Amino acid sequence: MNTVDLNALAQRLDAAAHGATATPQLEQAISLEQAYAIQKLSIERRLARGERRIGIKMGFTSRAKMVQMGVSDMIWGRLTSAMLVEDGAAIRLRDYVHPRVEPEVAFLIARPLAGRVTAPQALAAVEAVAPALEIIDSRYRDFRFSLTDVVADNSSSSGFVVGPWRSPATDLDNLGLVMSFDGRPQAFGSTAAILGHPLRSLVAAARVVAEAGERLEPGDIVLAGGATAASALIAGTHVSLEAEALGRCGFHVEE
Repeated sequence: MNTVDLNALAQRLDAAAHGATATPQLEQAISLEQAYAIQKLSIERRLARGERRIGIKMGFTSRAKMVQMGVSDMIWGRLTSAMLVEDGAAIRLRDYVHPRVEPEVAFLIARPLAGRVTAPQALAAVEAVAPALEIIDSRYRDFRFSLTDVVADNSSSSGFVVGPWRSPATDLDNLGLVMSFDGRPQAFGSTAAILGHPLRSLVAAARVVAEAGERLEPGDIVLAGGATAASALIAGTHVSLEAEALGRCGFHVEE
């Protein structure tokens, strides 16, 4: 597949995301490397429109999901300023195609981080940690996609909410998480579902960005990965996350 093809696919996926319209699955057989190239080209179109790169999200951070998708490593996507939803703000369903939400842990980066690092080295680069909710949204018709499809589609990253930032010394081991819709528990989870400990996801994030010739920069946000299965969003709902030792965050879904 040549560069022109990659650009065409990036343009198609960018248009689907920008216009909140479903698009067919990628017909061509592409490699994982090509899928990430499409993702990068697609995000570059957003940056050209004035968005800023502000971090990355990690995906497939549970062993069960890796097995289900037939992969041995996580996937990742890029976060931009337009994806950030203020804590307590509202979103519109019409801005998405198949929106779902999942509870996460967020890291705020204090100093450059990239390459193969240890957990203590990764933690030393963290300024703060926080509870977070990620809004994922596959742009593919019928919410069907292959591994390379989803990676090309920015690993389904669409939006996120970050709660109050806490000290990086906060113990993230096996913290209870409750995601609720209108105050009724929708999903129960634990930070241990994220690779056994969210810090392992940050270690992986440093590695994958380096493999792409990039690095995590001061001020970047890293979403560590979903701690539960994602739940479909419903109009008129208030979504909230209560995270043990971290606090709360949430958003509204407009009617």
